[in-house]
This record gives sequence, structure tokens and C-alpha cells, in this order.
Amino acid sequence: MEKETAKQLDHDLLRRVQQGDTVAFSNLVERYRDRLMNVIGRMPISQEEAEDIVQETFVRVYQHRDAFDFKHCFSTWLYTIALNLARNELRKKKRYKFVDIFDLQNKEVEVAVDAKIPSNLGPAIEAAVASLPEKYKTAFLLRDIEEVSYEEIARILSVPLGTVKSRVNRARSILRDKLKPRMEERNALSKGALLPVNLF
Repeated sequence: MEKETAKQLDHDLLRRVQQGDTVAFSNLVERYRDRLMNVIGRMPISQEEAEDIVQETFVRVYQHRDAFDFKHCFSTWLYTIALNLARNELRKKKRYKFVDIFDLQNKEVEVAVDAKIPSNLGPAIEAAVASLPEKYKTAFLLRDIEEVSYEEIARILSVPLGTVKSRVNRARSILRDKLKPRMEERNALSKGALLPVNLF
């Protein structure tokens, strides 16, 4: 019901945008700007480039507002535009930039960390997420950080549902492997455990 309510609210706002309501457009931007930055900002591009991509995403939404098909979720359309712009930016760069682990100190940790885990593991989690291969990272961020449904992610990424689930599971597995030694060193895990369930 909550999901349907969010979808309906988006549709109501977009209908108002189509009628020239700039306040409604500002409301859409406010609803999704931080969520987009949560995903795009973790790609191997600069913070400034990520902000430009998010801004351009909303420009495209406004320019093509009359083309939206209300049979679909607005969020699916929005993430698709943003991720396509990000991919284009990455192609232009021809190569990936390596993430400076010290820059991660300045990023807010969005992963819900169990209280048993030492707080200084935050940067380690961010670094582990940043090191994921892009196809796994994108699926993981959409599912476990933004809580987008598997079905919607499949539409956003234009891949089968099974592929989405596989990528999310693979990302979780990689993260467990990367973080388990660090957490065991600090006695944050009992012997034989992987990660606290509520980490994801």
C-alpha cells in the first residue's frame, strides 16, 4: 500500500508538472535528488560530475515530461535516465578513476550498521561497496540502499529479474568476503558468522 501511495504521489506531482506547476516539479526534485546522489555519487566519477548528472536528469525529466507513460513508475523512468547519463559519462572517460579511500571519510555512510559493529568500520564498508564491479554495485545500491523492488530494478537496468537477483546476491557475497576478516579482527562477529542480517 505504501509503495502504491508513493507511486500515486509521483504521478499526481508529474501531472501537475505537465500542467506547468513549478512547485510540483520542485517537490519531485526534493523527493528524489538525494536518492539519485546516493546511487550516482558512488560511481567512479567525481562528486561534481555526479551532481551534474543528477541535475541533468531532472532537466531531461522536465523537457520530456509530456512523454511519460503513466502505466509505469516515475522512479523507474528517473533512475533509468540517471543511470544512462552516468554510463555515458563513464564511456567518455574511457577509464575508471580509482577511489581514494581517504575521500570516503567525507561521505555519509548509508549502510545500516548493526550496533555490535565498531563505528570505524563505516569507511571500510564504503570502500568495500565502492570496489564492487559496476554491474553488481548498481544492483546492490538500488536494492539494499534505495530499497527499490527487484522488479523495478529489472526494468531500470533492462535485464531479466533473475539477473537482478543474481547480481544483488553476488554483491552481498563479495561484501561479506571483504568485510568478514576486518570484522573478525575486531571481534565484531562470533566464530562462523558472516554479517549481521540487518546489514542488508
